Amino acid sequence: MRNIDLDSLHIFKAVVDYGGITKAASQLNRVQSNITTRVKNLEDRLGVKLFQRQGGKLVLSPEGTQLLSYADRLLRLASEAEASLRQGTPRGTLRIGTMESTAAARLPPLLSRYHQRFPEVQIELVTGTSGALIGRVLRFEVEAAFVAEPFTATGLDMQEAFREELVLITPKNSPPVKTPKDLSKHTLIAFTTGCSYRRILEEWLGMSSIVPDRVLELGSYHAIVACVAAGSGGAIVPRSVLAVVHAENEVAAYPLPERVARAKTWLVWREGHQSVALDALKGELQKQKR
Repeated sequence: MRNIDLDSLHIFKAVVDYGGITKAASQLNRVQSNITTRVKNLEDRLGVKLFQRQGGKLVLSPEGTQLLSYADRLLRLASEAEASLRQGTPRGTLRIGTMESTAAARLPPLLSRYHQRFPEVQIELVTGTSGALIGRVLRFEVEAAFVAEPFTATGLDMQEAFREELVLITPKNSPPVKTPKDLSKHTLIAFTTGCSYRRILEEWLGMSSIVPDRVLELGSYHAIVACVAAGSGGAIVPRSVLAVVHAENEVAAYPLPERVARAKTWLVWREGHQSVALDALKGELQKQKR
């Protein structure tokens, strides 16, 4: 059985991107019959149907969706390899994962400098919890990710990126928090399971045998801070985020013990993986620490 060639993947992806055989043929400057034949040959080679018809439209089958993720990575790598060998400068797409807090408070200046130096690299950001992002790295869905301690590093290489100070925030007029016991029977507002900062807070409370009355799971720091300001509960956030969401005067912020408050953010990637664009990003991170 022959291996899948890049041209077939390129045609397959064009059909997906442009929404059908006709538009893909026009964009690729090929006749429709050629596109149809190449897709059929690819399906025969793989032994699966890559598309299904729904209401006269072609939609991806589950197998087609799976192949698309591989096609994206293979075509991107092929493009990067050619560009790297031809010019030795970063090109193509760099898809990285990031926690929302890092995307909001830390990445704008870093990525601005990166873009100025390497304008031919297109950066795509995917946000999520540290646990979810590490899964994406290991499944080849992103090339690297910014994640926070604590996390399991099996199968990963890493580089320190940022250092954060975590603070506890509560409603502005609520009683002051001096110990974990002051949070007993309170609602904890946090991201879903897999968030490193949530895990830190739960472990800190656990050391005093404090269990939150309930956990309200939200998907953004804007929503978390807004709920805290409205009196719904308490949360743990990086201090840098409070400035980004303009919430310094909307909530009460309390320092945490140093062993809890000091959190490192790491850039992680698959063990042994290298690319010109990622190496350039690692270089920019190294510069900012000098």
